[in-house]
Amino acid sequence: MDDEPNELSPRRRRLLFRARHRGTKETDLLVGGFVSDRIASFSEEELDALEELLELPDVDLTDWLSGRRPVPAELQSPMMMRLMEASALPGAGIPEEMRKN
Repeated sequence: MDDEPNELSPRRRRLLFRARHRGTKETDLLVGGFVSDRIASFSEEELDALEELLELPDVDLTDWLSGRRPVPAELQSPMMMRLMEASALPGAGIPEEMRKN
């Protein structure tokens, strides 16, 4: 979350906002944290994939990221798998300033 949103292109700022404002706090933190850490380095193709992912219903994303339900096969894109892997890491979604060292 080091990149200031003002240093990003309008498209990247919009996607970052959408990722951080999903609807539930849990998904805001998981998806928002994943995107915040990577948004500046995503290629245009990765941004396209992220846009598709952000169109998915929040309740489904929450269930998939928490492991309550498996991700349907047709949605197992490389971007979804990266998000799933990042969400499974210890401390995922916890802002850096709140993590215990």
